[in-house]
Amino acid sequence: MEFKYMEMEASYYTTLENGRVRCGLCPNHCVIADSSAGACRVRVNRGGVLYADAYGNVVSLAIDPVEKKPLYHFHPSHRILSTGPNGCNLKCGFCQNSEISQRRASVYAVSPERLAEIASDEDSIGVAYTYTEPFVWFEFIRDAGKLVRDRGLVNVLVTNGYVCDAPLRELLPIIDAMNVDIKSMRPDFYRKVCGGNLDDVLRTVEIASPRCHIELTNLIIPGYNDTDEDFDLLVEWVYSVNPSMPLHFSRYYPRYKFTAPETPRETLFRAFERAKSKLKYVYMGNVPFSGVSDTVCPQCGNPLVTRSFYAVKMVGIRNGRCARCDSIVEMVGV
Repeated sequence: MEFKYMEMEASYYTTLENGRVRCGLCPNHCVIADSSAGACRVRVNRGGVLYADAYGNVVSLAIDPVEKKPLYHFHPSHRILSTGPNGCNLKCGFCQNSEISQRRASVYAVSPERLAEIASDEDSIGVAYTYTEPFVWFEFIRDAGKLVRDRGLVNVLVTNGYVCDAPLRELLPIIDAMNVDIKSMRPDFYRKVCGGNLDDVLRTVEIASPRCHIELTNLIIPGYNDTDEDFDLLVEWVYSVNPSMPLHFSRYYPRYKFTAPETPRETLFRAFERAKSKLKYVYMGNVPFSGVSDTVCPQCGNPLVTRSFYAVKMVGIRNGRCARCDSIVEMVGV
């Protein structure tokens, strides 16, 4: 039977007087009047009941290299089915996918069962919930993720990390990897530019880090988060959580409401070098520069994985160890 849109009551909300509800999925804690939506635009109050309006509605389905997420230490060189809904719980003025995160794009219906089936049929390692903000799709990921796992496949979140503790902890048992976007280490940046709270994002990483594979991305925006102090604050915090956690610095290009020029080459390399002095695995993204996306052994400097855009070669790994010094390679699925 063909799957149609399913009216799904949302999780994590409380009812208030006068037909209002308070959503408890993310730290926005939106108080939503009848016939209105929360900040994410996909959790809607109808008659005092909060509904997950994005359930089963996808804006895109595509097979991507897992490196595109970006995940460099998780099943390198494999493909993953990628999908996502409309909506986001932040309002970043530099959003790279504003057409679907900040506005409503056309969708089509895919059931949790069908999503798991497609991932299996397409020779994918699993499903990446990406493109917009996966946590606003909580109920669908909860249901589809279990079925994906039942088929021996993996679930990946590409997320801003802006979620409350309880829903995060509920999802984590079925999540295998996350790439979390750390937009800045300054609370005022999150408050003024993104409409969110830095501490909640950092707590997400700290809670999830012992429970699944995590990599981080930092989009460097000229004039906003591009000073040495910005880089050092980020590196010190990453080091305190896990010095082996891969950190990706990504080049910004003008998008949505932001007109600042693209990130200069010099700024990217300055961030890259400062981070590499303390962290084991640092990369650059959205750039054509040679060598900045390769993985080398932190013990002996042996090249382990080379990458040219999404052409990936495993060049220095043997039986999960460095082929030169025999130290364990800190990657999942090698």
